Amino acid sequence: MTSKENNVLKKGDPKVIQAWVMYDWANSVYQLTIASTIFPIYYNAVTRHGSDFIVDFFGFKVVNTVLYSWAISVAYLLVALGSPIFSSIADYSGRRKAFMRGFTLLGAAGCGLLYFFDSSHVELGIIAFTLATIGYGGSIVFYNSFLPVIAEPEDQDRISARGYSMGYLGGVILLLFNLLLIMKPQWVGLSTQSDLPPRIAFITVCLWWIGFSSLTFKKLPKYVYGQNIDRNHVWLHGYRELQAVFIKVKKSFRLSVFLIAFFFLMMGILTTMFMAASFGEKELGLKDDILIPTILIIQLVAILGAWLFAKLSGRIGNVQALLVSVFIWILICLYAFTIQNAVGFIVAALFIGLVMGGSQSLARSTYSKMLPETKDHTSFFSFYDVMEKMATVAGTFSFGLIEMWTGSMRYSVLSIGVFFLIGFLFLVLLVKHERALSR
Repeated sequence: MTSKENNVLKKGDPKVIQAWVMYDWANSVYQLTIASTIFPIYYNAVTRHGSDFIVDFFGFKVVNTVLYSWAISVAYLLVALGSPIFSSIADYSGRRKAFMRGFTLLGAAGCGLLYFFDSSHVELGIIAFTLATIGYGGSIVFYNSFLPVIAEPEDQDRISARGYSMGYLGGVILLLFNLLLIMKPQWVGLSTQSDLPPRIAFITVCLWWIGFSSLTFKKLPKYVYGQNIDRNHVWLHGYRELQAVFIKVKKSFRLSVFLIAFFFLMMGILTTMFMAASFGEKELGLKDDILIPTILIIQLVAILGAWLFAKLSGRIGNVQALLVSVFIWILICLYAFTIQNAVGFIVAALFIGLVMGGSQSLARSTYSKMLPETKDHTSFFSFYDVMEKMATVAGTFSFGLIEMWTGSMRYSVLSIGVFFLIGFLFLVLLVKHERALSR
């Protein structure tokens, strides 16, 4: 590696770390406004006709929320299958940051296209949402791989938590603006019956995401390790790297057990994030004035939760702190199955916020700490991201499938509790293994 590359990839540079953190601030508006609140609420309103939840999607009749959850499944499946190819091409071309920017632009454009989504254009709405989700998921593949490159191991918990906290804060700020626009459209000269406010919200996500991510791309290093890849095999190189990582993971009991636990944990967390608003609107009949502020509460509490669990991991260890969060998740799912009104939904939201930020932040930094000595962080994080995306596919697809079979989202919520329980058991196994080694 040349001295120039060493300077570019120097760890601990405050400006680079701030730029990395800023991307959480930039992209989390998708997760909050598009994936978690305004879009699913607007989508449910547009695609229901009284008590009729069936929509026509290219001639196929399907329940609206099942279609929504399966659109997420398709988006993340495409990201999971495509990211090894994109990572390989990025390694070959040395344009890793350019790929991250490309997915960012795709995701932001998808959000912007949602402006044209209404009851007459269901297919357009689903396609635009799928593109936005692909852009978000694809950019995260490259984003996460920068963490072990820009930060020392002892700083990664703190920086990871800082990223999530900044993301929640940025998402909340934009959501507050859009919430005022939706609740008080007359302040800007719009009718209270107009569907423009939520559609304008989709545009603001597009502009926010592009605008603030430009600060990230201005300072983030190119991250070129000078890999020599046979041009004739560049398309398959990413899959071969994943296979090589899989072989290394199998040799490490710690990594193997952690990643299995991580898979089920992400099945639960990400499905909850995507489907919470739909559950509140469809199963409980909650309106915008309850749903959006409640999701907002989740984000505010999540900022505190990410910080608390970072502190807790410093006291009792990462895996033990994750165990605490997963146990709380299981209790939340059991409680959510019984919720009958807005008060119950808000109580559940408070506890979801407490563990959501901490769980995600700890999972990312714990994996980063478990990696063997390597310069090939990208391959390991590609493996991590592929598992996360496949967990999202499995979680959202099963959520929709169970709702289709049972006719109720409550049983889908109960299945999420089962995912967390399985993850909990594998984390317990990991803790026992580490205690045995320390004796």
